[in-house]
Amino acid sequence: MGLLERCEELFKTSNLYDLLGINKEAAEADIRRSYYKVSLKVHPDRAPEDPQATEKFQVLGKVYAVLSDTEQRAVYDEQGVVDEESDVLIQDRCWEDYWRLLFPKITVQDILEFEKKYKGSDEERQDVIHLYVQHEGNMDAIVASVMCSSQEDEPRLCSLIQAAIDSGDVEAFPAFTKESVKKKRARRKRADRERQEAEEMQKEMGLGDQDDSLVMMLQQRQKSREQNYNSFLSDLEAKYSKKSGKSKRGKK
Repeated sequence: MGLLERCEELFKTSNLYDLLGINKEAAEADIRRSYYKVSLKVHPDRAPEDPQATEKFQVLGKVYAVLSDTEQRAVYDEQGVVDEESDVLIQDRCWEDYWRLLFPKITVQDILEFEKKYKGSDEERQDVIHLYVQHEGNMDAIVASVMCSSQEDEPRLCSLIQAAIDSGDVEAFPAFTKESVKKKRARRKRADRERQEAEEMQKEMGLGDQDDSLVMMLQQRQKSREQNYNSFLSDLEAKYSKKSGKSKRGKK
């Protein structure tokens, strides 16, 4: 399977620029910066709950290798194809080592610190709005794509989007404004299932709760997720039940 096909399979887009959240005219520095941001989301150390994290990370490395190479980028821009036989892609490269060469001082702690600064920033707001427009309000895709986010962040992300809609900055897509509570609950169940699978995988790998900080972080996030999300859904149901007289068919 070629690089573009793998991008489509793993990221639901074969457009290398869309994958990194940039436009075709992006400067080299912007490409590097966007690669860093997106790769943080699927870095194996950052996403232990995603069984495809390693593969996604490897594919992202190849995407950056293509767009950061002048000749390869020119071929892609002009023809919409990637030269799979180029040295950039066929060489036996460890993509995590490659990433470390690009960002040599990055550690797990650096990632967590970046997450702390990123959340609530104007940069995050812009990224969320970009994803909202790109996915036309599909919260399944938005939640899965926002960097440094998990299911517990959904109420906050929805608030950012709603504020942009109210101000007239973006269109009110029905997929967002009319999403049913049933679909929201299904998204929550998927997140719970992924968490359970991650815990089972960690047990198989012999990672103990006291020894692995990422495991503990996931557990803490899950507790917060349950509290925030249940409150979020309850508020929605209370709001719309007053208008419709129905208790569990609310829409956002």
